[in-house]
Amino acid sequence: MNITERFLNYVKFDTQSSEESQTVPSTPKQLVFAEFLKKELEDEGFDDVEMDDKGYVYATLPANTKKEVPTIGFISHYDTSPDCSGLNVKPSIVRNYDGSDIELSPGIVSSPKKFPELLNHVGEDLIVTDGTTLLGADDKAGIAEIVQAMCWLRDHKEVKHGDIRMGFNPDEEIGMGAHHFDVEKFGCEWAYTIDGGDLGELEFENFNAASAKIRIKGISVHPGYAKDKMVNANRLAVEFASMLPGNETPEETEGYEGFYHLLGIQSNIEGATLSYIIRDHDRDRFEDRKHFISQCVKKMQEKYGEDVITGEVKDQYYNMKEKIEPNMHVIDLVLKAMQESDVPPRVHPIRGGTDGAQLSFKGLPCPNIFAGGVNFHGPYEFVSIQVMEKAMQVIVKICELTAGYND
Repeated sequence: MNITERFLNYVKFDTQSSEESQTVPSTPKQLVFAEFLKKELEDEGFDDVEMDDKGYVYATLPANTKKEVPTIGFISHYDTSPDCSGLNVKPSIVRNYDGSDIELSPGIVSSPKKFPELLNHVGEDLIVTDGTTLLGADDKAGIAEIVQAMCWLRDHKEVKHGDIRMGFNPDEEIGMGAHHFDVEKFGCEWAYTIDGGDLGELEFENFNAASAKIRIKGISVHPGYAKDKMVNANRLAVEFASMLPGNETPEETEGYEGFYHLLGIQSNIEGATLSYIIRDHDRDRFEDRKHFISQCVKKMQEKYGEDVITGEVKDQYYNMKEKIEPNMHVIDLVLKAMQESDVPPRVHPIRGGTDGAQLSFKGLPCPNIFAGGVNFHGPYEFVSIQVMEKAMQVIVKICELTAGYND
């Protein structure tokens, strides 16, 4: 089976996760795919294949050398985003893409005028959707690349490697993928998530992240008799939102710039809740942002009373950079693997999070490598077959280079 066939088999499964669910995994349909993947890994002859009751799938490609080699791992998630349907995905292949508009379905066009990333893949074979669902390259492309690489190594015993672990998890798209990942069972010195974007992406910096809930308690009184009695929670919510800098929002920032993001307001006269996320790559600035939110709450309390407005700030995850920097050999190996695979590296910070960040803080250094998908979480998602093949080659090369790590 080639990598394209493997990937197309995977996207037949609807594995959309849900932010509303309290179960693990968040949707039972993810377990259907997990069972399929477990059987496939068994059929391919890998060792230690298991799936736990939460849908986490693990397997091993055993070492083919007696030399002492670090055990490393490769990880991808199999859920797809709640932002767009993953049901009845109908992929098609655009062979030798010529740079023109792609008609996904009658009246639905993917154009390089809107998506200039397409022009980076002229001459390649692109897997696209029919314009009604996402594709699922995030992150079934990563799974296909890992499994295909392990099959290649299994069949090419002349390439020496140590024990290689595979891990596949649910619920990454809702920020829960690493929560139940068994790092101790995985048993690796370091690992890589294969969950990045286009060719050459390598990420070992991500946002520090927190959430903030601001709750306002109002008093409703007939507006004709409200003087000195009414506390209008709607108005106080607007006042609080206006205290945050308008140029530090997602739509006004890029690169290493952090932000405050108002996710939503639920509000009437008697009560309001403002939900924020707080993001910054720099840990000190991140702490300053959390403090600023708390100070805004305090100022409102001084003006209206402590019982009128309260705030709760919770950390979500941290920048993996502080855990990767003491272990930069894991990055050096990737850069060398890319060089030897003719892949120009593109190292940049993630303006978001990754399972690898949480795993790094659980003791498993885990940077993120490209999987090839572009325009994630929507119907214009696509992936290049040639980029998937390059990702597979980089994985193989990392395993080979790791075998010579202590030389």
